[in-house]
Amino acid sequence: MLKVEKTSGRAQTLMEMEQKYSAHNYHPLPVVLERGKGVYVWDVDGKKYLDFLSAYSAVNQGHCHPKLVKTIQEQAGKLTLTSRAFYNAELGAFAKFLTAYFGYEKMLPMNTGAEAVETAIKICRKWGYEQKSIAENQAKIIVCSQNFHGRTSTIVSFSSDQGSKQGFGPFDGGFVTVPYNDLPALEKALADKNVAGFLVEPIQGEAGVFVPDEGYLRGAYNLCKQNNVLFIADEIQTGIARTGKLLACDHEGVRADMLILGKAISGGMLPVSAVLCDEHIMQVIHPGQHGSTFGGNPLACKVAITALEIVRDEKLAENANFIGDLFRAGLRKIQERHPIISGVRGKGLLNAITIADSPESETAWNICLALKEHGLLAKPTHGNIIRLAPPLIIRQAQIIEALNIIEKTLIYFNQLKL
Repeated sequence: MLKVEKTSGRAQTLMEMEQKYSAHNYHPLPVVLERGKGVYVWDVDGKKYLDFLSAYSAVNQGHCHPKLVKTIQEQAGKLTLTSRAFYNAELGAFAKFLTAYFGYEKMLPMNTGAEAVETAIKICRKWGYEQKSIAENQAKIIVCSQNFHGRTSTIVSFSSDQGSKQGFGPFDGGFVTVPYNDLPALEKALADKNVAGFLVEPIQGEAGVFVPDEGYLRGAYNLCKQNNVLFIADEIQTGIARTGKLLACDHEGVRADMLILGKAISGGMLPVSAVLCDEHIMQVIHPGQHGSTFGGNPLACKVAITALEIVRDEKLAENANFIGDLFRAGLRKIQERHPIISGVRGKGLLNAITIADSPESETAWNICLALKEHGLLAKPTHGNIIRLAPPLIIRQAQIIEALNIIEKTLIYFNQLKL
């Protein structure tokens, strides 16, 4: 086991307090963060780290972006919440901005990503009954193996992650699972006339940043069109410039029938999510059939507009594309010198390295502990995969700093094993 720096009394007290009074539904690294700015965060002892997780791509704009801080302060002192029992002065402007920004006719605002996925499922099923004439309660949605769309009861019903499922049944039906990146399997499943939608991540993030073959998304979209099935893109993690385009689907020129957004739509300031589609789909939702007390609140609307303006004005997609290429090239050079890295993959600034050990081993976890000691925060997924996803404002000098830390850490880690 890796020997780490001794934790301060304050940090230890805070970690113990969380362990004692909070549910144990996460397994965090032993670091207590207190402050963030740009691509850096600081712990309670003042140690500085490069953030290479970005709150799972929620802080694409960087920590505490000054424009976001100003917006949230101004709106918080004016009006935060009215619920949708009334109109508010910000939702209409946000809806107009968001639909124009992504090129859709309608949007439905929610809070968390999982809520947005649940919303898309409901809209898709209702569309299937009303527009495709599927018999009541017979609508099916095709999903992919190794997907991650959230952890609500409905979503874990079609999850491949047994850790999210075990002990939480009985599960909802109406979902058909096909292998990811397998067009023939999708085509076969689409032959069922009761299929209303195909829900897919353009890149599977939680599964380990699996990038599909070129042409997969376009092929899947075309198959959906041929079978009158909605192509639903979950871009909660891959969207908002993370992969070097505004949306990951843009790499193949695919305009999803339904687009699911979350995370970086608020720049990490508060939970904001949305489902976007055109009128002929969204019209199936009527008053009282879906909603949220906080969905579309004035504070969220103002913050989301500012967050998306930052992405556009600071050209974060272009930066993610350029810096991402540099980062993967640097990682592959490190891989040549350190065979403990068995693979490098990604697109834009959504990247991962595979550690040459079994998923059941603690090797990737221990490497992340060592990275922490050297000033970079990352975390394993699926045992032996380390996701590396910094804020999109990162510059070339900071990527070089990160690459140096990664190599130094691997040298240090190898010495520990000798």
